[in-house]
Amino acid sequence: MKTINPDEHVTIDPKILYFGTPVVLLSTENADGSANLAPISSAWALGRVVVLGLGREGQSARNLAARPGLVINLPAAHQWEAVERLAPLTGRCPVPVEKRDRFRYEPAKFEAAGLRPAPAQHVRPPRVADCPLQLEARAARIHTDTTGDFLVVEAHVLAVHADARVVVPGTDHVDPGSWNPLIYNFRHYFGLGAQLGHSFRSETPTG
Repeated sequence: MKTINPDEHVTIDPKILYFGTPVVLLSTENADGSANLAPISSAWALGRVVVLGLGREGQSARNLAARPGLVINLPAAHQWEAVERLAPLTGRCPVPVEKRDRFRYEPAKFEAAGLRPAPAQHVRPPRVADCPLQLEARAARIHTDTTGDFLVVEAHVLAVHADARVVVPGTDHVDPGSWNPLIYNFRHYFGLGAQLGHSFRSETPTG
């Protein structure tokens, strides 16, 4: 058996670079006023702005170009099966040519995933009642990435709704020991392991 040098690196060309990113269920509004719900795996925060990466031909991108309200719903690790039920579905009809071999049209996304809608306070698309964290937001800027294949959405967060069980009582802090986000790791689903430590800037130090 070959011994691998721990200092050795090899140059590879992976098809995707989802190196451990949070899963988001994105609620947007269709032209007829119904809701679209789509799982995405490219999301990160800059203060009160969440940056999202979307496929240009998806229903979410089409919706946000016309109606900027959205909800960024964050599922917990144990909800991965609901996310996976959404994964092969699209709200586009007809299904885009490049998706027809693996995706099917489904207008009733909440029902298909077994998730419940809940009214939002500041935007028209519904929240996902089952998700522990829900961020109501408005798309402030949408532009094409350098390849031309994706859209980059800069969404300004208007309100955050949190399950009381993941909040430090009496504060506005999410308890990192209670919140276990769903992580997309090279197309596999993971949760978090045990805490290793905390940042010097943490306002909720534990351990």
